Amino acid sequence: MSHPQTLYDKIWKDHVVTSQENGLDLVYIDRHLIHEVCTPQAFDGLRAAGRPVRRPDCTLATVDHNVPTAHRGKTALIVDPESRAQCEAMDRNVREFGISYFGLQDARQGIVHVVGPEQGFTLPGLTCVCGDSHTSTHGAFGALAFGIGTSEVEHVLATQTLMQKKSKNMRITIDGTLPEGVNSKDLALHIISIIGASGGNGCVIEYAGSVIRGLSMEARMSICNMSIEAGSRSGVIAPDDITFDYLRNRPLAPRGEEWERAVAYWRTLKSDEDAKFDVEVSISASDIVPVVTWGTSPQDVVPITGTVPDPATFSDPDRRKAAERALIYMDLVPGTPMANIRLDNVFIGSCTNGRIEDLRAAANIVRAAGADAAVAAGVRAMVVPGSSLVKRQAEAEGLDAVFRRAGFEWREAGCSMCVGMNEDQLAPGKRCASTSNRNFEGRQGAGGRTHLMSPSMAAAAALRGALTDARQFRLSSSQAAVAIEPLTPEQLGVTLALSNVISRTSPAIHQPTTRAPTSSASGKVFSVLKGIAAPMYIENVDTDLIIPKQFLKTISRTGMARGLFYNLRNDVNSGAAVDFILDTAPYDKAVILVSTGKNFGCGSSREHAAWSLEDFGIRCIVAPSFGDIFRNNCFQNCMLPIELDVETCRSLAQDAAAGIEFTVDLERQEINCGDREGSPIQFTIDSFRRNCLLNGYDNIAATMQHAESIADFERQRTTNWPWLDGVGYTSQKEGKSSENRSMDW
Repeated sequence: MSHPQTLYDKIWKDHVVTSQENGLDLVYIDRHLIHEVCTPQAFDGLRAAGRPVRRPDCTLATVDHNVPTAHRGKTALIVDPESRAQCEAMDRNVREFGISYFGLQDARQGIVHVVGPEQGFTLPGLTCVCGDSHTSTHGAFGALAFGIGTSEVEHVLATQTLMQKKSKNMRITIDGTLPEGVNSKDLALHIISIIGASGGNGCVIEYAGSVIRGLSMEARMSICNMSIEAGSRSGVIAPDDITFDYLRNRPLAPRGEEWERAVAYWRTLKSDEDAKFDVEVSISASDIVPVVTWGTSPQDVVPITGTVPDPATFSDPDRRKAAERALIYMDLVPGTPMANIRLDNVFIGSCTNGRIEDLRAAANIVRAAGADAAVAAGVRAMVVPGSSLVKRQAEAEGLDAVFRRAGFEWREAGCSMCVGMNEDQLAPGKRCASTSNRNFEGRQGAGGRTHLMSPSMAAAAALRGALTDARQFRLSSSQAAVAIEPLTPEQLGVTLALSNVISRTSPAIHQPTTRAPTSSASGKVFSVLKGIAAPMYIENVDTDLIIPKQFLKTISRTGMARGLFYNLRNDVNSGAAVDFILDTAPYDKAVILVSTGKNFGCGSSREHAAWSLEDFGIRCIVAPSFGDIFRNNCFQNCMLPIELDVETCRSLAQDAAAGIEFTVDLERQEINCGDREGSPIQFTIDSFRRNCLLNGYDNIAATMQHAESIADFERQRTTNWPWLDGVGYTSQKEGKSSENRSMDW
């Protein structure tokens, strides 16, 4: 009798190429999405090692973070030279390596996590990765989807695999009936407020229950998108008829007999009735109300009818300090009614809420406000579709006219103000109602203040000029929007043939050379590290705080120290240096960082965070827990993340504050603090990661030792799930065998 399995268990088991004795598995990756920010260094690594992209047919590229949304032209018209350089690098790389690409002029361009599902590139049961933390979005289809750093992007491009440790299983069940005015964004924020920004650390969350089953695909994507904000590796929802109806006839979805075969397999993708979860959370739908955030973490949530909380009410000292810091940054006073908070900007868009359903919800609020509805004086409001196809669909439905008449700016597709790597940025001290996913310090612009909410709430806030309960706007029967079916590709004026995307290649496809592979860790080893440790007393140190978005506009791995904790080391208005521990002797020579707060490195997948720490000289970080992607990025750069309990971290921070020199011995797996009495502090690390650090292994070269196992897996994959192979790959197999192709490395 087989052991009951969760949905996550089943997908993981189906994708293990080889299992290691150390608890790590070599996992095959079915779909790889790439964008311009986290890829330049990865392609440079391929060139240096003379490696090709193993599966161009399973890789899809677009540009989204840096692209302008106010106007649209060729890459030469991108004003910022660093943004332009990243987009131009993407253009060169996809041509050289033969990767399908939705460039700035392509009618299918858009945010990577909107493009993948709408093309049918995302399918149930597959593994999907991207150099972007919100890859968890694709879990809404019953896929295992997660973000990775640049070194792992290179690893997937070269091998189509990743060495991974299996996460724990967590299930969040929501049953009942959602109250009026509550939608998926409220649901996601409510979940995070309950379990916390680190509540999902080390887990993959499965969302279940009657509420989840009743949601549309777009609502499910919004919830899975926000899984990373709860500290989870990914979020998944079992596929069902709603999933299949969404995917049917998508450009890259299977057709004919393969469709029927695929659906039969997809129906097996659900947790067994007796499957055991490591963590179970149950939520009653009736407890959920429309909410907004008040602080600088997605866990800082209150009902729109509530007030700004008092930090003194938080029992945990780190949580209390974080709240005090957040209120200073947000310029808020405890007890202030949320509905009294005035706004300067409103942003409707992002990979969380930039889909057609989100734009319809926002437009309905404007309609309900009446023919004279207008954006409040002094407020700048913009609506940014998640993709060019969403934009065309919205315009076909007349949504753009609804927004324009009321004074909203109607934009081109892109990430826009969600991350502020383009021209759409929040000025210092300005306050924004945003449908994006993060309210971190400086996320939308240095010194900018962000309140997260649903599209309906954001639209209502734009009309009133303050945070507003959208339930006060109700459509009459005469105002109700007419349901419009999604337009066909032909109606949208764009051809989306399968062969036009997944099998497209360039005449200049990169060919492997005989050059010896080079190490992605630059030959570095980690054995014994001795030196000064710097203490840090902040909970949920996010990657935006470690290195702000303006320092991500680079095509190299070096020179990152100048951006490390930039917004803590400099005044956001003047740019002048302010007192910060890493600029104060002896901590300006620190090689170790000790954090007393949980969830260090949460947030973005940007490997730049690890690069900036390493460039400064910090090779080891000690904390109670880490963001999963950040932890992996540290290992990829020969840095050591050590996880210890909170009390031990606080004790070590005291030693660090006293200027005591630390010695971290990886061979012995222990930390010694000067002449401190007592035994050394022991830590654990899996044997594979330990050996890689001690010996300076090139992870890609190590994976290539399993070349035949990968080729065997691909042959079986083609037999079991032929719809996952692109036409280009099928044609390639006719010319040479998988055995020969694997030797091309």
